[in-house]
Amino acid sequence: MRKVILADTAGFCFGVDRAVNMAYRAAEENEKCCSLGPVIHNSDVTADLAEKGVRMISDPSEVKEGECVIIRAHGVSPEVYEKIVSAGGTVCDATCPFVKKIHEIVSDESSPDVPVLIAGDANHPEVIGIRGSCKGETFVFSSEKELDEIFASHPELCKKRIIAVSQTTFSEKEWKKDKEKLNFYCTNIKIFDTICSATRKRQEEAYELSKKCDAVIVLGGRHSSNTVKLFNVCRENCDTFLAERAEELKNIDLSAYAEVGVTAGASTPSVIIKEVLSAMSENIKETENIQVEEVPSATMPADSENLDALLDEALVDDSVVKCTVERVTATEIQVDIPKNHILGGLTGLVPFDEYSNDINADPAKELKAGDVINLVIMKKNDAEGTVLLSKKRADAQKSWVDIIDAKEDGRILEGTVSEIIKGGVLVATNGSMVFIPASLATEHRGEDLESLLKKTVQFRIIDVDPRRKRAVGSIRSVLGEKKKAAEEAFWANIAEGQTFTGTVKSLTNYGAFVDIGGVDGMVHISEMSWRRIKHPSEIFTVGQEVEVFVKSLDRENKKISLGYRKDEDNPWAILKKNYAEGSVIEAEIVGLTTFGAFARVIPGIDGLIHISQIADRRINKPEDEHSIGDKVTCKITGIDYDKRRVSLSIRALLPPSEESDDAEEEAAEAPEAEEAPAAEEAPAAEEAPAAEEAPAAEEAPAAEEAPAEEAPAAEEAPAAEEAPADEEAPAAEEAPAAEETPAE
Repeated sequence: MRKVILADTAGFCFGVDRAVNMAYRAAEENEKCCSLGPVIHNSDVTADLAEKGVRMISDPSEVKEGECVIIRAHGVSPEVYEKIVSAGGTVCDATCPFVKKIHEIVSDESSPDVPVLIAGDANHPEVIGIRGSCKGETFVFSSEKELDEIFASHPELCKKRIIAVSQTTFSEKEWKKDKEKLNFYCTNIKIFDTICSATRKRQEEAYELSKKCDAVIVLGGRHSSNTVKLFNVCRENCDTFLAERAEELKNIDLSAYAEVGVTAGASTPSVIIKEVLSAMSENIKETENIQVEEVPSATMPADSENLDALLDEALVDDSVVKCTVERVTATEIQVDIPKNHILGGLTGLVPFDEYSNDINADPAKELKAGDVINLVIMKKNDAEGTVLLSKKRADAQKSWVDIIDAKEDGRILEGTVSEIIKGGVLVATNGSMVFIPASLATEHRGEDLESLLKKTVQFRIIDVDPRRKRAVGSIRSVLGEKKKAAEEAFWANIAEGQTFTGTVKSLTNYGAFVDIGGVDGMVHISEMSWRRIKHPSEIFTVGQEVEVFVKSLDRENKKISLGYRKDEDNPWAILKKNYAEGSVIEAEIVGLTTFGAFARVIPGIDGLIHISQIADRRINKPEDEHSIGDKVTCKITGIDYDKRRVSLSIRALLPPSEESDDAEEEAAEAPEAEEAPAAEEAPAAEEAPAAEEAPAAEEAPAAEEAPAEEAPAAEEAPAAEEAPADEEAPAAEEAPAAEETPAE
């Protein structure tokens, strides 16, 4: 063995490091503490925690009253949380954020009708926890063969909507094949790429390392899923050995290999990696004619005196550690580095200029002793026993990881529009800047970008340039998805008769379009008022809030017909409720014709006072007795609700006279006169021409704009059939044709 190459990603991943730190802190802060299963698959860490009072249990039933229960990085089902609380315990949730994300996905996306397919080990704690968060059927598979068996025994799955996720440590190579098979079986499937990005990178690097080396040593627990995956990845290309600690190297003969690679699972502490490398360097030291070459990853030199320096460089630069604030001075922040860390025991210092990119940030006001913060280790000073750290670099580093992950899994990020630039906007999100092109910054092209400045927006990452650390996002994709979801929810719950408060979006000659919650419906002009109007602008204005109700639905074509006028405002309903035949009313003359006068009974209804009922004597013309605007007392002598006509009489209230008999005879000779149309049915031509109120074919909206059922009803447009028939009109000399009647 002449050369040792250490993988860059060897050792604790973010999730495991977080879980271990939380476990040690829980042990310090709680008198009684236990972990539900081993915190990580490493016997040394488990033993060390046990010495600190952390007992290990296998079931929530073992929890004691007041005991703090550490949930390991693998996570558990919601039911387990409930059992712990019911037993009187408290929870220290160290579930890996990547695993937590899978729980959220299956909880939100699954249902009794939407099963979940999980790629992974059915007996692994992580998979068991994921299944516990699902709301319907679950199926677990670890290979294409097992996937085939699932669909063979459950053919109905092919016709269902399905959700598919993977264990965070699942094989990337196997998952790629499984996704192709899933898309082959299902036409309605939603696949989430939930393999941890750190796991993916670790496997990719292990694969490349195994191709360039003669042998590879994989460090980690034999029960650790990601360690086993690394072992399987490496042995495809070279001889591979699995070891949990340095002592096991004594049983492995590496003398025949020129180059040996070393990688480690996510549960392997850095101290074990250092011990293994130290043991291997002693082996190298005894070898003659050693050749040392520079390689991109951490290559261990033959000279064991440089081992510590190179290892510290590999494990320190740009690595992130959770530290506890001890105190804040006038120029820097002093922090405590965890004792289980390779740099534990050294004093950590964070200069103010490494605290935040925000020039307004004040660590003296924002931090207090005991706060835990993420820091990047920049430089170690052995002479002074200090370590220089940076919070702003940790923030930017984590933010960039989040951006990369968001690009892979399509998750939605949130940020603030900090600047309007040429071609789009810049959004600040957790210390990183994302560019949103103008075409993707708003729901519709051409909208004003200035209105977005300083606003919080949601967006997706659509492109990244890892080399330049630049990302491009889209606000429009999120807006479109929200709109689609709102429409689906709207159509799932809407029913005829429902009332909405909406906003008038636009007006046409035939109606108004109203937004009733992300979906537009149309109020036809005939449904706006009980009186006749010539244009919707007489009732509505764009931007006005109005209360409307659903008249009819066309679910197939996604069309909604809305109503605005209310039944209780129908003047004929008011008339029927408050007036009966024989009622005496005060009315106003609103129109005069050769055969009588029209008087306003109530707003919206005019009645006819036939010429024979105006006076108790014979008169030649109604205008000889009354003028428009005159107030008269009259009696309702007849109401025809079907034809919507009201007959009135002034004469019925007058004492009889000698001429009244002649008037009666005249009325008898022309009985049809009482059936002359009411004022609303024979208005002046210029007030309600049919052509203006019923748009011609070329004016009618297209099918998608004005459904056929919304065309004005016959009784609502003064069509010819509503004009008085010949047999109903008075004789020609007494009642000239409608076109000869004077305008109001």
